[in-house]
Amino acid sequence: MIYESLQILKEQLDNYFTDIGLSRTIELRNIALWENGREDDAKLSEKLILTLLRLEEETTLKNTPHVRVNETKTEYRNPPLHLNMFLLIAANFKNYDTSLISISKAIEFFQGKKVFTSANTVYNRDNVTSDVLDDFRFILEIYSPSFEELNNIWGTLGGRQLPSVIYKIQLIQIERDKKLAESEVITHIGGTLNDYF
Repeated sequence: MIYESLQILKEQLDNYFTDIGLSRTIELRNIALWENGREDDAKLSEKLILTLLRLEEETTLKNTPHVRVNETKTEYRNPPLHLNMFLLIAANFKNYDTSLISISKAIEFFQGKKVFTSANTVYNRDNVTSDVLDDFRFILEIYSPSFEELNNIWGTLGGRQLPSVIYKIQLIQIERDKKLAESEVITHIGGTLNDYF
């Protein structure tokens, strides 16, 4: 679900750039692998790069029920895991103006569409790896780290800062289709009160 969510966001942003006539290559890659002057520098140069920075468990939804009732059976499962993802969008262009325009247009797109659901998002199903995306919903919210946090982020990614923006993507649900146990549903209680006295 992590890859699928990021792939959908990349595709949506790419479609928006095409619609407004802005020809930019958008890649889902690790910006930490970019070093100016390396042989494979071309893989990340002159592109808008989307990089997953961090995953965080959404603890407020941790205590969801772990029992499902299906007709005559009760299924016991581990509760689903809800994650928040932090996505860095970095503009790696030689021309600084191009970088700023690209970041500005990315922010403009996500300001216009903050909520992505299976109902309001058309995406290429060939680009995703599973069928779990039949019913999805995630929300993008801009994340503004302090100067110190931003310095630490770019220091971890290689030390060279690019024009960028960070988004928090809320509530990616991950759930394995595995039953822990199964039993019959209790449909009635028999006996009388006299049996207990």
